[in-house]
Amino acid sequence: MARAAVLHAVGDAEIDLRDDVSTVDPGPDQVKVKIKATGVCHSDLSTLTGVLPSMPPTVLGHEGAGIVAEVGEHVTGVAVGDHVVVNWTPDCGTCAECLRGEPFLCMTYVVQSFSVPNFTLADGSPAFGMAGSGTWADEVVLPSRGVIKIAEDVPFEYAALLGCGIPTGVGAAINTAKVHPGATVAVVGAGGVGLSVIQGARIAGASTILAIDPNEAKHPLAKQFGATHTATLDDLEEVKGLLTAGAGFDYAFEVVGKAAAITTAWNSVRRGGDVIVVGAGAADDNFEMSAFSLLFEGKNIKSSLYGGCDMKRDVPRFVDLWRAGRLDLDGLISRRIRFEDLNDAVETLKGGDVIRQVVLFD
Repeated sequence: MARAAVLHAVGDAEIDLRDDVSTVDPGPDQVKVKIKATGVCHSDLSTLTGVLPSMPPTVLGHEGAGIVAEVGEHVTGVAVGDHVVVNWTPDCGTCAECLRGEPFLCMTYVVQSFSVPNFTLADGSPAFGMAGSGTWADEVVLPSRGVIKIAEDVPFEYAALLGCGIPTGVGAAINTAKVHPGATVAVVGAGGVGLSVIQGARIAGASTILAIDPNEAKHPLAKQFGATHTATLDDLEEVKGLLTAGAGFDYAFEVVGKAAAITTAWNSVRRGGDVIVVGAGAADDNFEMSAFSLLFEGKNIKSSLYGGCDMKRDVPRFVDLWRAGRLDLDGLISRRIRFEDLNDAVETLKGGDVIRQVVLFD
């Protein structure tokens, strides 16, 4: 039996923190991972509230790292004892999206995650893992393609961030937008992923990076991670005028998950510039744009799912950037907590005063 944080129904007041949950046995192409660290991400909150779909009962968590404890008979890429990052959107390698070089769009395992349980509750009933993962647990069974091997000297609390926040944010800047040296960039939302977008833009060589957030308490942090300037929604037009002579930015990233934030990004970008949608919004939150403006302003709107990452390629790249001192992982961690603190962590996340809380398992 193992500990696991179970959501029984969307909207539950508290997560059920249990110590009597079991993983399923690994299949021929699966691995069991002993989770050593897992992040508390805004997407976890979105699953709790129903913004992101799930199949309750659901073991929450998707951003994690740990040690391989068991491998199926057909698994060759990793072995027992390997340190790994959880890849919550594993690529099958054979579908049209994978063959086009877009593994982040692969739906093979995503679809399976709604029909194949990862866990068993004490009464014998099945439980599913969030996004096919369920890293808010002592251990989890995953497809072998759902783990990325990393060097053993990378701390697990850092490695966990490489499973979601870093690839989603940094990847949006370097993979989806392909920010060019000297570019001007605006980032709407200075939460954990927004700060990672800022880091990605800095790494790519942007000359001007504006962090836009109504919470001015986040502005010093944004500058710590590479923002050159900050603004609230109230003074955005004035700051845009000062920084771009009113023309707008080359790239504007929406990292909130709201249609209104996409509109803010759209209004921030120059004619011919790119709007990158990073935040996970609700299905009924519609973004509207006139057909005239869409054509004649020449702006481009792009989605950035999982930062456009090929995790097999990009996780080692992020580790190299961290080693070189160009990617700050430690600064993203606001709190290191225990499994027993998860309900408090969710309430803290709702307040918006933390970047990333990381659960450290024994």
